[in-house]
Amino acid sequence: MTTVQLEYIVAVETYRSFVVAAEKCFVTQPTLSMQIQKLEDELGIKIFDRSKLPVVPTEIGSAIVAQGRVIIKENARIREIISDQKKEIQGNLRVGIIPTLAPYLLPRILTAFMKKYPKVKLEIWEYPTEQIVQHLKQELLDCGVLATPLHNQHIEEHQLFYESFVVYTSKSNKLFEKKVIKPEDLDVKEVWLLNEGHCMRNQVLNICRDKFTMGEYKNLEYNTGSVETLKRMVDLNEGFTILPELSLQDLTQRQLSMVRYFKSPEPVREISLVTHRYFIKQALIEAFKKEILSQIPEKMKIHKQRKVVDILPDKVLES
Repeated sequence: MTTVQLEYIVAVETYRSFVVAAEKCFVTQPTLSMQIQKLEDELGIKIFDRSKLPVVPTEIGSAIVAQGRVIIKENARIREIISDQKKEIQGNLRVGIIPTLAPYLLPRILTAFMKKYPKVKLEIWEYPTEQIVQHLKQELLDCGVLATPLHNQHIEEHQLFYESFVVYTSKSNKLFEKKVIKPEDLDVKEVWLLNEGHCMRNQVLNICRDKFTMGEYKNLEYNTGSVETLKRMVDLNEGFTILPELSLQDLTQRQLSMVRYFKSPEPVREISLVTHRYFIKQALIEAFKKEILSQIPEKMKIHKQRKVVDILPDKVLES
């Protein structure tokens, strides 16, 4: 039994395909299949049921793959111990980040991080929350940056900062005349929302929850995953939307005049760096976390006098 063979069976279990697993492991499919067959012959069992598509592990195969993941992680920890001893931050860091945060946070940190740690290769994907969590479990990502709490016992959450929500309103909307906004001022029939699958959609509906009932949407149903599109819909139409605070940084003076803040305690989203419960690359992840925190205003790190809006429907957490 070799570490390479274990990596191959983990890849097949992850991607449920010998062809895709071979591509991800940078070997030919016959080579991967031959090594897995050798391992099965050595152990005297079948790890995968090849009669099914997609390929699935057998009952005993699932247990072997799970143990294989543990062995691969422990092997990686040996390299990490050596890097720590040399005081080097190096290696490959795979990060998932939600689309409603990525364009406003990443430009602040990437250049500085890469200059500071030239031996680190960063791989970044924009994914919705559910996909980030799934990829963490499958070890396709090392960490994620997203809104929490996730209420998931397999995920570790390392809180970073608290980002305020603000109202962005058209001049024709009644909210434009108000100096500060209370949740009861919001009418869900007039709000522009992100589409299903984005945690910020649930958070906006949680803020508007006192007014929200199913079936109260405007006649036009517009599905978007972009905060920038929401701004444009308000700019060119009526109604309002709710934006995260970091998205205000590039607004013009005219657009800033359309921003209204909430009355204290203001609703916020808790942004965290998340990892699988049994994660590796601790030094790399800690360096990435520190770089994020160095670029965030101190006031956004304060938890008091704010309401954390949950990403699950119908929840606002008092703080």
